[in-house]
Amino acid sequence: MGDVAVGARSGHDGEEHRGRPAETAVPAADSAVTSGNDSGAAEDGMAGEQPGTDGRGPGDSAPAPKKPRSFWKELPILIGIALVLALLIKTFLVQAFSIPSDSMQNTLQQGDRVLVDKLTPWFGSEPERGEVVVFHDPDNWLAGEPTTDPNAVQTFLSWIGLMPSAEEKDLIKRVIGVGGDTVSCSGSGPLTVNGKALNEASYVYAGNTPCSNDDQGGQFTVKVPKGYIWVMGDHRQNSRDSRYNQSDSHKGMVPVDDVVGRAVVKAWPINRWGTLPVPDTFDQSGLNAQSAASTALTVAPNGIALVTVVPVALWRRRSIKAAETR
Repeated sequence: MGDVAVGARSGHDGEEHRGRPAETAVPAADSAVTSGNDSGAAEDGMAGEQPGTDGRGPGDSAPAPKKPRSFWKELPILIGIALVLALLIKTFLVQAFSIPSDSMQNTLQQGDRVLVDKLTPWFGSEPERGEVVVFHDPDNWLAGEPTTDPNAVQTFLSWIGLMPSAEEKDLIKRVIGVGGDTVSCSGSGPLTVNGKALNEASYVYAGNTPCSNDDQGGQFTVKVPKGYIWVMGDHRQNSRDSRYNQSDSHKGMVPVDDVVGRAVVKAWPINRWGTLPVPDTFDQSGLNAQSAASTALTVAPNGIALVTVVPVALWRRRSIKAAETR
């Protein structure tokens, strides 16, 4: 038996098989095939495997296909993906907000849901005149306003951005002036920006005057500093906006950094669906004249410094060269 084992390892079945029964040689031949050392046996083995490329014989059945996951096993994965997408959209793209008051009538009604674009501020875009924007309370404008106590479902939906957050103190108004603008209102109007009268009939609440005749802020002339905006509600006689917060730390202005984004769509209720475009009156020519002048004044000191420094630098270089040639 020790000779048979040696033959199986080496693949040589010569003298070892002499005088032995034929059936005892068969296992040795099989072992030679598995070792790959007997070329004839190997060819026979390959020929036997040709009918099936995967090594199965003609009678072998194909492997059963994988059974698909049940819907209930995939459901948690789908919910997880949806939650991640919702959080990403809320953080970087759009967020839903609810209108809590009548200060933006008739453009927005109390209870409307709006979608706010949060993407463009990430690319350095700043609010422009005429846009409706959502912003964080800059300096306790909402003092004394009632607060709601949301249940667990409302808290969860607001966390993923499908409902507005009851905890965040946000306001929504229309941008009237941006950094560098002079905004003025006297009498019953019209409201002017950089000396240009605005035609506000398309968005100011019917029956309201552009300016309010009172001594608490309805009559004003303000210069908007860089990095701030001046905002007003469309329902002028029912909006506690920049006019009535001029005694706060920002003098009624809203820091651009507090702006969440621009409201672009009225999404709910469905019968009030629509976009929130910038009114045409903010596109009139000459409205940017004073802002451009302010920009020029900002650039002017730099230009003066450059004009002063260049001659001094040239004179210094000439003095150095003259000293080196001596």
